[in-house]
Amino acid sequence: MKVDKPLISKLENLAKLALSDEEKTQLLTDMNDILSMVEKLDHLDTEAVAPLIHMSDQPQVLRKDEIKHELSKEEALKNATAKVDPFFTVPKVIDLD
Repeated sequence: MKVDKPLISKLENLAKLALSDEEKTQLLTDMNDILSMVEKLDHLDTEAVAPLIHMSDQPQVLRKDEIKHELSKEEALKNATAKVDPFFTVPKVIDLD
């Protein structure tokens, strides 16, 4: 796979970024370098390698899920900048138009 200028423009639009021509050129170079490095992994013989299940050989220590200190609704909303009881309100981030 190769990254080209139309793909950079599409990613810029999706990420809602405004990149200069210099930044686009650098991003294009960097992404192609990353992809070429990852493509080198295709040439490795991994037949005898067991799948990695955990990042460490140490057992995962889990604690019992216990309810500790609970906040009342009033305590939780005490410092809220915007609220409609009993909820926090946040700015709209999705525009369907």
